[in-house]
Amino acid sequence: MVGRVGPGSLALTEAHRFPNRPVRLPEGLRWDVLALYAGVLDGLRAAGGVDSVGIDSWAVDYGLLDADGALLGNPVHYRDARTEGVAEKVWATMPAAELYAATGIQYAPFNTLYQLTAARSTAQLSLAKRLLLIPDLLTYWLTGEQGTELTNASTTQLVDPRTRGWSREVADRLDVDLDLFAPLRRPGDPAGMLRPEVLEETGLTGPVPVTAVCSHDTASAVAAVPAGNERFAYICTGTWSLAGLELDAPVLTEESRAANFTNELGLDGTVRHLRNIMGLWLLQECLRAWGEPDLDGLLREAAEVPGLRSVVDAGDAAFLAPGRMPERIAAACRASGQPVPHSPAEITRCVLDSLALAHRRAVAEAQRLADHPVDVVHIVGGGARNALLCRLTADACGLPVVAGPAEAAALGNVLVQARAHGLVGDRAGMRRLVARTQPLTRYEPRGDAAAWRSAEARLA
Repeated sequence: MVGRVGPGSLALTEAHRFPNRPVRLPEGLRWDVLALYAGVLDGLRAAGGVDSVGIDSWAVDYGLLDADGALLGNPVHYRDARTEGVAEKVWATMPAAELYAATGIQYAPFNTLYQLTAARSTAQLSLAKRLLLIPDLLTYWLTGEQGTELTNASTTQLVDPRTRGWSREVADRLDVDLDLFAPLRRPGDPAGMLRPEVLEETGLTGPVPVTAVCSHDTASAVAAVPAGNERFAYICTGTWSLAGLELDAPVLTEESRAANFTNELGLDGTVRHLRNIMGLWLLQECLRAWGEPDLDGLLREAAEVPGLRSVVDAGDAAFLAPGRMPERIAAACRASGQPVPHSPAEITRCVLDSLALAHRRAVAEAQRLADHPVDVVHIVGGGARNALLCRLTADACGLPVVAGPAEAAALGNVLVQARAHGLVGDRAGMRRLVARTQPLTRYEPRGDAAAWRSAEARLA
């Protein structure tokens, strides 16, 4: 994505799009990170002249480098099965409550900490001299310089959200070598210059700086939420739904841990107190199983299906792995004694009702846990284009929903670069610029609040 920023203007242009296809090898599920890097180079070539480059991606996954800086195999995919049962082994040394009090990170089976524990006896980890999270790995290949960007580092479950540095307590107790990690960077810090070989391959004219952004895509997306004040909740929608609040300090209570809320770091020292929800992954997998039908037509049909006939827990780990998603959703409805959806439209309505219900629960619990009331919910990311999901979320939450921008992560990335280069002001100014320049749609709550309470009770 190419961003152009000026006084009162902010525009994005898609320069190049390329697939991200994980590969299942005999040893497990892996990312094809070399293909991703090739896509980055192709994108830079298509972009033409740029003043700065910034990279954001998903969180928790990493590449291992040897003493010469060479990659030791393709990075493991967070959906790989190697972390099954690992959390319990970690908790035997450091109980879950103590781990949460130290890091504020919710339990997820694929957290970097659990991945490292699962990899402890592997040849790759024994040979590794450096661990770079995915955006830092790509940045290293572009610049030759190594760093660990803080917003993404906070998802490893190895950072203290109060000090915003590594948690020596956790690392020492769980035998994690923090020397594997490159020095921490913060959004806006310089991350090097494009190497001469990269300039030659992409046709760019140097020097071109690479700027550290909020390299966790959710942190970039939250930075671009077009909120007018602090009384807002956000839902970053895509493969995952990340629903929560932007706070000045973490919420490290036992109640927050029990509710499975996380405290990830954001721009300017903020904390993203949020819950991970399975998100549109459920629908994406259904579409794949159905042979990729026309989504707009399917959503129109789903809107005609009676609402809340059947709902599933959108955060259930049973839906984490790929494959046979329509059958798994139907089985969950059958097991809970609800009507079983059969047609694609019925299953789609079940998925969207379930996501809206999960959004409702997350937004309500976040306000209660943080004692931070909100007046509006901002939906950003790809789900902002899904009018049915946005309308259902407004109904479920009983709050207005402002949908957009859909490319929030890219906008947040660009705005942090622009700020580092003196083109925009503070975080509030960045958000005003997004609100003035990007298309937004507002949905007012309607319908029967009792029906949503009843559906919630079914899941409880």
